[in-house]
Amino acid sequence: MTAGVKTIIYPVKDLAQTKALFSTLLGVEPYADEPYYVGFKDAGQDVGLDPNGHAKGMTGPVPYWHVSAIKNTLSALLDAGAELLQDVQDVGGGRLIASVKDADGNLIGLLQDPSAG
Repeated sequence: MTAGVKTIIYPVKDLAQTKALFSTLLGVEPYADEPYYVGFKDAGQDVGLDPNGHAKGMTGPVPYWHVSAIKNTLSALLDAGAELLQDVQDVGGGRLIASVKDADGNLIGLLQDPSAG
């Protein structure tokens, strides 16, 4: 059902400062560097910085589980008691994301790459 957690998104308030911090930590420059999102790839992981994350309800880093059928997975999680935070949304290039919250308030992200659909 999943290919594991391969993406983690951090809500940030100071995008420039956090971008410098992660560039230093990872030793790479971002592959995406936009005012609305900065993304890094390192060691098979995507690390994203979202300056709008707090406004979307992100209270800390959100792990994104890579799935092959995001709508089915989202439906199953909602049936199992999860609370919808963000319905399926195309964030560019056919990449789909969604997120839910479990009963303890933990955020769970779902991500489907175009090649998985």
